[in-house]
Amino acid sequence: MSMMFKRVFCDKILQLSDLYRFNCINKFSHNIPNDRDTVLSKGTVITEKKNDDPNNTSNEEEVKRLLKEAATYSDANDKNWATTPYPANAPTSVEEENINIPKVNPVERSIILFPGQGTLKVGAIKKYLRFPGVKDIFDLANEILGYNLLNICLKGPQDKLDLTKFNQPATVVSSLAALEQLREERQNVFETCIGTAGYSVGELSALIFSGAISFEDGIRLVAVRGNMMQMASDKIGQGMLSVYCPPQIKLSKVLEDAIAWARDLGVPNPICKVSVFLYTQNKIIAGNEEALRYIEKNAKVVGLQKLKRLPVSGAFHTPLMQPAIQKFCEKLREIPLEEPRTKVYSNYTGRPYRNTKSIKGLLVKQIISPVKWEQCIQRIYKRPEGTPFPRTFDVGSGGRMKTILKLINAKAAESCIVI
Repeated sequence: MSMMFKRVFCDKILQLSDLYRFNCINKFSHNIPNDRDTVLSKGTVITEKKNDDPNNTSNEEEVKRLLKEAATYSDANDKNWATTPYPANAPTSVEEENINIPKVNPVERSIILFPGQGTLKVGAIKKYLRFPGVKDIFDLANEILGYNLLNICLKGPQDKLDLTKFNQPATVVSSLAALEQLREERQNVFETCIGTAGYSVGELSALIFSGAISFEDGIRLVAVRGNMMQMASDKIGQGMLSVYCPPQIKLSKVLEDAIAWARDLGVPNPICKVSVFLYTQNKIIAGNEEALRYIEKNAKVVGLQKLKRLPVSGAFHTPLMQPAIQKFCEKLREIPLEEPRTKVYSNYTGRPYRNTKSIKGLLVKQIISPVKWEQCIQRIYKRPEGTPFPRTFDVGSGGRMKTILKLINAKAAESCIVI
């Protein structure tokens, strides 16, 4: 039974071989005879002759010999072929040896950082006015806002510029004006940018730069944000305080004591929280005015150092900003978003935005939640030891963002350029 099966199998192989040869000839040339019947009849004749002679075993023995020799490794120098499909270090394709995988030099890539509220000084914008497009940027912003933002930036006074409703739009527009200098002097930076982040309201600057939000919509959005956060700040006395917290200090206990003190003074539902994780051991605390005064008064006792009030009137990035949420959400819903052209890092998560839906959700949470700036920077510049850092451009802060970067990652700051 086995012998008969082998004969039939061999006959079928011969027939299929003839059919394959016929099809190949027919496909690639119309000039070659393609008498299919002749081919098939020849195969049939051969088959019949084999089947008529039960003693004809020459073909069978030849097949056995070929199979046996095909399975031998006797003439192979590399014995790895006996157990693996490829010998050690063998390329998986003929062309693989000639493929050169291009390596991107990190120093040819760039990161752009944008500042938040509180860094802009009266007259600082003047140095950008000589670049084409800056005057147009301010003219368009003035039209959208309904007041002369450029005049406030150039002439102040500083206490007016520091007001949240003016300072937030001024910070964003000034940062975009600084981009015009970058565009004029280093145009390739826009093409090589692999990531951007903005501190607090600077996150809107980063989103506008990335193309996720248009300039016009970005100005409308920051106007609502600034106005609503100013309104929330005016409801009750509040502020922000920068502190240096040594490792041995239990900051959470200090904040609890400050809240208890404010409550004893009659403040309903007092707040005192870390609002910004700025850099290692340096935090920004925000909350009710009474709670902040308690910390200032007892700083030496509890071990806090380098206390400094921020030039803002609100406890930003805490629940005290809850009254600003509704109007901001309404305006955000009206604005169409596009996928960013480069990675934009979220203050709320410390990670890049995943999609446009996440942008809308996290921008709202950012207003009442801590800014994870240190986490953003650590993630942006994380790389194997010895790998060069990309160039970083501090846009519009007068060097403040570079200073903070140096306190988080001194090596990355070495290649930071202030614009």
